[in-house]
Amino acid sequence: MTHKAGRSAETLEVTLRQVEAADWQMIRAWIKLPEIERWWGSATAAEAEMRLVAETGPAIARIVCVSGKAAGYAHAIDAGHWGVLPEGMPPGTWDVDIFIAEPQHRGKGVGEVALNLLADEVFSTTLALSLSVFVSLANEPAVRAYERAGFQWARIWEDPIAGPSWMMLRHRPSR
Repeated sequence: MTHKAGRSAETLEVTLRQVEAADWQMIRAWIKLPEIERWWGSATAAEAEMRLVAETGPAIARIVCVSGKAAGYAHAIDAGHWGVLPEGMPPGTWDVDIFIAEPQHRGKGVGEVALNLLADEVFSTTLALSLSVFVSLANEPAVRAYERAGFQWARIWEDPIAGPSWMMLRHRPSR
């Protein structure tokens, strides 16, 4: 599935593709970037989370591509895989995460388009009732991007890595 992103005269083609074995070297380099590590925690922990998703049955691990070139990473997994659900998270929720690693593609709507593509895939291939994301209160650009992608604030949650964070939810669309 392809969608267009762009907040200027430039329009970008955004797609998602499955993570392949050859992508792990690139992903490792991305998660060592200070701006990624700031929100995802240590590169070791981030890679462990990503590998768990990539190796879990119905979970979804994707490379975000812009005009055919890898630009970031996104994943979705049944939140039940993380253990006990946080207060206020409905059963049947899938947890999503994303980052745009390539600086030239940040702030141009690429993340929002990728989130919508991921949401479309989750809702069309699983019985997920909603999607969740946890975003640091200090990461306002990400909070706004998630809002534009249809996520709503549910509550504040104390994240062990990022500190106080919004738990944001996007519910399955009505038919």
